[in-house]
Amino acid sequence: MAKAAKKTATKTTPAPKKAAAQPAPKKAAAQPAKKAAAAKAAPKKAAAKAAPKKAAAKKAAGKSNGGFMAPLNVSPVMAEVIGNKPMPRTEIIKKIWDYIKKNNLQDSKNRRMINADDKLKAVFGGKTQVSMFELAKIVNNHVQK
Repeated sequence: MAKAAKKTATKTTPAPKKAAAQPAPKKAAAQPAKKAAAAKAAPKKAAAKAAPKKAAAKKAAGKSNGGFMAPLNVSPVMAEVIGNKPMPRTEIIKKIWDYIKKNNLQDSKNRRMINADDKLKAVFGGKTQVSMFELAKIVNNHVQK
């Protein structure tokens, strides 16, 4: 019985194969050649990358970013803070931040919060303090196309 058990055990588990000894690849000689090839290829890559950027810039000059660059009319309440002429949404946010910084309305302890003065309180809907992340939502309530 012991012989039968040995036979089944050897049949089910294959013997591990020995790995053939391979010589180590020569890395030291290959590295200088790779560096030289990379140095030659670098100027070609830079020239290839510059061409699409120029083409993209020409396309961008012809087309405007409709959503961001479209001039919007501001409400009378907002006009007291930033002015009355139509301007893009990005410019509106910039003007509000200029007003906040000029009047030192950013909270000193928590810089994410904006303290409202009389003009901004009307823009903020009566709130005395809002988060800077709410600013885009508040601007959205005060602009129209």
